[in-house]
Amino acid sequence: MTPFSFARAEDKAAAIRMGGDAGSRYLGGGTNLVDLMRETIERPAVLVDVTGLPGGIEERDGSLWIGAAARNTAIAGHPAVRSRYPVLSRAILAGASGQIRNMATLGGNLLQRTRCGYFYDQASRCNKRAPGSGCDAIDGFNRIHAILGASPACVATHPSDMCVALAALDAVVHLQGRSGARSLPFVALHRLPGGRPDIETELEPGELITAVELPPLGFAARSTYRKVRDRSSYAFALVSVAAAIDVAEDGTVRDVRLALGGVAHKPWRAWTAERALRGRPATEASFCAAAAAELADAAPLHHNGFKIELARRTIAAVLADLAGADLAGNAP
Repeated sequence: MTPFSFARAEDKAAAIRMGGDAGSRYLGGGTNLVDLMRETIERPAVLVDVTGLPGGIEERDGSLWIGAAARNTAIAGHPAVRSRYPVLSRAILAGASGQIRNMATLGGNLLQRTRCGYFYDQASRCNKRAPGSGCDAIDGFNRIHAILGASPACVATHPSDMCVALAALDAVVHLQGRSGARSLPFVALHRLPGGRPDIETELEPGELITAVELPPLGFAARSTYRKVRDRSSYAFALVSVAAAIDVAEDGTVRDVRLALGGVAHKPWRAWTAERALRGRPATEASFCAAAAAELADAAPLHHNGFKIELARRTIAAVLADLAGADLAGNAP
């Protein structure tokens, strides 16, 4: 591990002052960053501990605000999250282990990096780790890799479960840096790879995530998260689906939110499927057609073509489960 200095920030201003240099990194739970440092993939000169910054969960004007230092376990178990946004609670509980959830923070989860094996293998070519070197995953073993939004430079996937739920919930990310405070729609925080997969977010140098805001979304109380993986514990998603649906009394889809994990370089908001569903009958046929429309531009690699059908079936099954419950509730 490369030598580094360590500082603990007492407040946001101190964190930004200490973490504004290119060689600095903010440290939350460290469940990903410390691993990357051990592998010498990350080599920060300075670590700024931000775990003492606000991590509370509170309601403001109908929205739910979650401080960036909130632990994943606390978020998943919070009564307001469980009742108003169950998809978020279920996504968090589907990730990692209880011990890791006890350590991991909201801000750290948003900024975790891919688990692509070629990214971690220093002997492999990886444009994310060494820009311009190439991508060995494209012609290598790419079973876990992206089928949507990839580029010739990178086919890695984003590993977070929590982020898929936040993408579906129209979350807003609040930031603070040397230029002041600003906010971003959650779906705009992460970047697709393009020609620079090493630049993973729209954060400015030294900018700090301070909170995530969940806006009011009444039908999010009827939401869920389903994760398909190789084993039932401690595995990243092959495909995951975060969904919420609002079905009218006449059986049509009034509104819907849908996001996918395990299929792209960022949490994938399924805008095409949402548009295809609004105003349509809440039927299995509609759900299958919407899923097929979302996946029409999928570009599988040699080993991951199965993800297209897996994603289509998972989307349809999740929506059918939610709509079935909703339709039963509206039955005369």
